[in-house]
Amino acid sequence: MKKLFLTLAGVLVLASCATNPVTGRKSLALVSNAELFPSSFTEYSKVLKEGKVVTGTNDAKMIQTVGTRLEYAAKEYYKQKGISSQLDGYQWQFTLLQANEVNAWCMPGGKVAVYSGILPVTKDATGLAVVLGHEIGHALAGHGAEKVSQTVMAQYGGQILGGATSNSQWANAIGQVYNVTGQGVLLNYSRKMELDADITGLYLMAMAGYDPSQATSFWERMSANSGGAGNNNDFFSTHPSDATRIAKIREALPTALAYYNASPYKGK
Repeated sequence: MKKLFLTLAGVLVLASCATNPVTGRKSLALVSNAELFPSSFTEYSKVLKEGKVVTGTNDAKMIQTVGTRLEYAAKEYYKQKGISSQLDGYQWQFTLLQANEVNAWCMPGGKVAVYSGILPVTKDATGLAVVLGHEIGHALAGHGAEKVSQTVMAQYGGQILGGATSNSQWANAIGQVYNVTGQGVLLNYSRKMELDADITGLYLMAMAGYDPSQATSFWERMSANSGGAGNNNDFFSTHPSDATRIAKIREALPTALAYYNASPYKGK
């Protein structure tokens, strides 16, 4: 019986894999966007209601501009690959919140928040494009669905195999993964997910017309801000080491630069 269960579980996992179209990384996806996005949008609304939203300032306008260009890059890439339908249901939104935390995040479905505390580290639009590309990369790569799926498998594995998982169980898992706190939404992605988002974000910023060769400088500033190797900042709680991150980014730079040179936004 145990062998049968493991076999069925293996079949379920294989049948429920999603692939990041940018990097090719495969991930578990038991929850669909249609199931995930409503809860994501609800949590985002809670954060905006409880936080201090900044509008009309130069920083807020910069976030809108960078975000809109990254949105364009995502849509254009998916269009070129013939997979635009994978972005169905996305409701892109880019919001600046007044808060000291050095953080930014993107909920599944394109809901982005930037904390003002990160702006001295990003310094300019290019630095902002690095971090927003990275966070949008998490959403596009399906890392939220992967985390929720892992949580549900751990808690309700047998019920999933029997097709008995309820909406409340999905909602509970989503609530655990997207933990709304005083510091915002803490997502705790794995290091593999972080590296996946790094490369996805690198390509997105390049396609949006931001120089990808500046990405390593941003991550070095973030590391210095967080205390270097100690990585005390919440943003770095599950991030890969500086050396690993920078090495992977440098490996991907030739492809990123090709996207950058072809971008209609280059130099704008």
